[in-house]
Amino acid sequence: MAKYGIKIPERKIRDICQRYQVQRLALFGSILRDDFRPDSDVDVLVVFNPSARVTFMTLGRMKRELSEIFQHQVDLVPQEGLKPALREAVLSSAQELYAA
Repeated sequence: MAKYGIKIPERKIRDICQRYQVQRLALFGSILRDDFRPDSDVDVLVVFNPSARVTFMTLGRMKRELSEIFQHQVDLVPQEGLKPALREAVLSSAQELYAA
């Protein structure tokens, strides 16, 4: 899928999400707008399954794997970590890539 200005390999995304017990993965930010540039990062919203054991190491590995797949730096944001001032705007604009 390439509708976002970068290639989105759906099978690789699905594999990562299943391995890390992700319930939902979505894109938000400049990747969805006309101001996305070659040097822009990719903002990724993630919701983990309640049973997932998520650590900083988990987030770091997942971020690195997604960066390799997207060939852009990734800003990986757990949904529960969204700042209240941004929460509504991010959730209303996010485009889902994966849902379990």
